[in-house]
Amino acid sequence: MQLRLDKPWIPISADVLANLPGQLGVYQVADAQGNVLKIGYAGGKSLFGLRSTLQDATNTIGSRATHFRVEVNMQYQTRYKELLMLHIADHGDVPELNRDDRPERLGRLG
Repeated sequence: MQLRLDKPWIPISADVLANLPGQLGVYQVADAQGNVLKIGYAGGKSLFGLRSTLQDATNTIGSRATHFRVEVNMQYQTRYKELLMLHIADHGDVPELNRDDRPERLGRLG
């Protein structure tokens, strides 16, 4: 199993976001240079899954958010933590917009 989320980046637009599935999963939001700004998930309490969660996230981030990618995954919390741990292993810290809501306990990848 591959840990990295290597799906292609999709440019953010209202039409594209409106057509996302209403399923559970994880997402990454990036800036124009491909730097991951936020890693998040659409969980069981999300009204319309990835669609509504990603719309809310991109609205909150604003114009800095230019691209996203998603992965439908029923084990979204575990996958979310894996992606955060990978980001820490690669960059030394969680993405900028995850610093205030980082999970209390994250493992370490070696």
